[in-house]
Amino acid sequence: MIKNIEFLHPDFFWLLLIIPILIAWYTLKNKDRVASLKIPNLNSLKEGQGLWLVIKHCLFGLRLLAIIMVVFALARPQVIDTSTKIKKTEGVDIIMAIDVSGSMLCEDLKPNRLEALKKVAENFIAKRPNDRIGIVEYAAESYTKTPITIDKKILLKSIRSVAYSKLLEDGTAIGMGLATAVNRIKDSKAESKIIILLTDGKNNQGLIDPTTASELAIECGIKTYTIGLGKSFGMVPCNFDGRRNLYPAKDQIDEELLKEIAKNTGGKFFRATDNKKLEEIYAEIDKLEKTEINEFKYYSIEEKFRPFVLLALGLIVFEFIIRNTILRGFI
Repeated sequence: MIKNIEFLHPDFFWLLLIIPILIAWYTLKNKDRVASLKIPNLNSLKEGQGLWLVIKHCLFGLRLLAIIMVVFALARPQVIDTSTKIKKTEGVDIIMAIDVSGSMLCEDLKPNRLEALKKVAENFIAKRPNDRIGIVEYAAESYTKTPITIDKKILLKSIRSVAYSKLLEDGTAIGMGLATAVNRIKDSKAESKIIILLTDGKNNQGLIDPTTASELAIECGIKTYTIGLGKSFGMVPCNFDGRRNLYPAKDQIDEELLKEIAKNTGGKFFRATDNKKLEEIYAEIDKLEKTEINEFKYYSIEEKFRPFVLLALGLIVFEFIIRNTILRGFI
């Protein structure tokens, strides 16, 4: 009869057990009251008696139906409409500053450092639907590949297109990469501003010193997480410019500089020596930097017991009127 109906006091349905008891009582009562009358011809009497018995039973049925309606009313039927409103903070704005120098093609991570990073970065972006993210690329110089945006399709397409390019002078300008990231996010109105700076080398290019860039980040209230990518020892295969060579991994990354940048800006330094470790690092950053979302639920309650009460009263009144007027002399 009514969709999406709920009952506030369903325990009252136990009262429906009285229905079979009343039916049994009614059956026994009428059986005891059956009288016999001997007359020559019973045909006409049986026809009339059968009709009034049916009417009598129907009146009892109306009374039972009225009791059922009363029980449903006592169970307090309601239709509850739930609406949800989500209120979130200004969220987290994130710039991913990615080293795209030639050494990022080294194969200590599979298939190489850059491709491993792109895969992990895609998952990171996909898991943060409420945050704005931008991408900065740097080698010997830096530029903004994607301004901060909430559009995940654009971001995912952009991160997949990150690649080593001969158009950029090779080298590692950490200061330039960090400064470009700071400049891109410094005017953000977000409550939390984050830079994830990833590199596999030392600062050996660029006009801006990394320490100076980190001071800019501090002034703008930008937290920086730094990630050193690659093995810390041994020889690393690298397919660079079509030539496959071995490069020494030892001391390629300036850990002290990356630790200093992270510490001074309130961030954290990580070292990723393989694919699994890189995934764990981004998962940890994802946990550390969460957008607070408050969910409010509003309930609109519409009482539905009145139709049951009115129907029960109508049945009782109808049964009473019929029993005491039209059928008064027969029942």
